Amino acid sequence: MEAYLDNSATTRCYDSVAEIVRKTMLEDYGNPSAMHKKGVEAEQYVREAKEKIAKTLKAEPKEIYFTSGGTESNNWALIGTALANRRQGNHIITTAIEHPAVSAPASFLEEQGFTVTRLGVDETGHISLEELSQALTPETILVSIMYVNNEIGAVQPVEEAARLIHEKCPRAYFHVDAIQGYGKYRIYPKRVGIDMLSASGHKIHGPKGIGFLYVREGVKLFPYIYGGGQQRGMRSGTDNVPGAAGLGVAAEEIYRNLEEDTARMRELKLLLAEGLGKLEGVKLHGGAPGEDAPHILNASFLGVRSEVLLHTLEERGIYISAGSACSSHKRSGSPTLTALGLSREEMESSVRFSLAETSRREEITYTLQVLAEVLPMLRRFTRK
Repeated sequence: MEAYLDNSATTRCYDSVAEIVRKTMLEDYGNPSAMHKKGVEAEQYVREAKEKIAKTLKAEPKEIYFTSGGTESNNWALIGTALANRRQGNHIITTAIEHPAVSAPASFLEEQGFTVTRLGVDETGHISLEELSQALTPETILVSIMYVNNEIGAVQPVEEAARLIHEKCPRAYFHVDAIQGYGKYRIYPKRVGIDMLSASGHKIHGPKGIGFLYVREGVKLFPYIYGGGQQRGMRSGTDNVPGAAGLGVAAEEIYRNLEEDTARMRELKLLLAEGLGKLEGVKLHGGAPGEDAPHILNASFLGVRSEVLLHTLEERGIYISAGSACSSHKRSGSPTLTALGLSREEMESSVRFSLAETSRREEITYTLQVLAEVLPMLRRFTRK
């Protein structure tokens, strides 16, 4: 059988998403900037998609901007905000466990003269609100904290952080990378105090190459892409109608039965964690399996390199990730696992299992059976 347990890397599109993408590519394929009927029809798809997404956030459609994906959304939020507010201050706060789509633009801004503070985390991957409070200064213009960590599933205290940021630094903006959180939690930015929020289509059964950035009305943000003035002049370029339409459908569908779906995912995660705990030489990372995100579980299989285990499972139809898919090709250690204080052996043997609401109990049972069979063999091979 096949067990796809790499849903944090990407998900299978919903059938309804594939259908609307096909329709907007083959039938309603007009340019939404055109004034004729085909253009008006295409523009309607984009408008409806923004309405669907805005509804899930209890936001306004005009506060949703389509991008090429989560990476662009994060880059735009950090760089666009920093450059637009440079006269107010030059201090940015983020964390030591951010995705490269946040950590890399933060490093770029450092090169441009901004000061960046990176908050540490405890052994479960959570930031300290006290450390955040101490880091805030009158020069702070932006704080960027991820909702769910993409490697270990740690959920940050976003609501408490937002309250603290706006109390101590009323002029600072709060950005949240919700790429692993959107579609798993009900997130209402205005209620929480989030000024900008990033999400990605292919993490929620939508198309690849599409994402969005929620920008609260009134946030001072420079455009990131200049050109024909699409999306209120904030993100130029011909609208990706198939991507936007697909993302709108995916957002609507994934939130339809959210509580039931996430409860089922958490049940499967607990089953997986319990089974892994019975295997020799396995160490789970992050908080307790019943806490944090319902879909991500990270574990080290001591004595077996992660790449070896990944390919051994692949041969048996089981698909997992050796860390974050966006950084698994890099030779350096994971910043997240490093921040947790893991040893080199633990990092080199770490893999990530990630679920979706389409995951089945049979996949977990099969995976645990295969692991019980192959681990002793792999460890014997490693010792030789």
